[in-house]
Amino acid sequence: MDTAFTEHRTREPAGGLATIVDDFSADQRAFRNVSWGKAMMWIFLLSDTFIFGTFLIGYMAARMSTTEPWPNASEVFALEIAGRHLPLILIAIMTFVLISSSGTMAMAVNCGYRRQRRATAALLVATAILGATFVGMQAFEWTKLIGEGVRPWGNPWGAAQFGSAFFMITGFHGTHVTIGVIFLLAIARKVIRGDFDHGRPGFFTGRRGRYEAVEIMGLYWHFVDLVWVFIFAFFYLW
Repeated sequence: MDTAFTEHRTREPAGGLATIVDDFSADQRAFRNVSWGKAMMWIFLLSDTFIFGTFLIGYMAARMSTTEPWPNASEVFALEIAGRHLPLILIAIMTFVLISSSGTMAMAVNCGYRRQRRATAALLVATAILGATFVGMQAFEWTKLIGEGVRPWGNPWGAAQFGSAFFMITGFHGTHVTIGVIFLLAIARKVIRGDFDHGRPGFFTGRRGRYEAVEIMGLYWHFVDLVWVFIFAFFYLW
């Protein structure tokens, strides 16, 4: 009896700091029903959130601390169409395109759950086309501003920090969109070939009958769209 009682006492959970350490180190229980791919994507998105957050905080600090006037976004990003001066028209179209791509991505994930192979592949391709359209419009925006004299070290309209903040933030986000377009097309190719239906070995294939790679791709794409909402609000509307 004494031995059994002693063993029972030693198995009791420790209190205080030891309990907290046990809770955070219980990865087998916490991630038992989560695939490694999905868990790693969430960790990557968390780290990327810190990077984008740092960029935006740095931009706001530079803007509020500069003694020179900050360029007016409505004028800088305006276009002349049919003789009319349209402020932020290109940015509005870019935002609409990217938000629309989030909708097609959500539908692709839903079709993946239903194992509708052709619909999933078509929606992934549609999402990639919308993403490529966004990148193309962003390239046009860069070309226009560079032609007007915007550089990372200066611009014709005011505070010199404007150029460096613009190219750094939009360039980093555009790189994410470009990478996402490439992976969308790669996943769409695997879907249309039936790799997920037959469990064919390969990159991002996973187990037979599982379209989890589509969902993981959806997590990344929705994150990219969400980040653009903050960029649009802080950089173009402020």
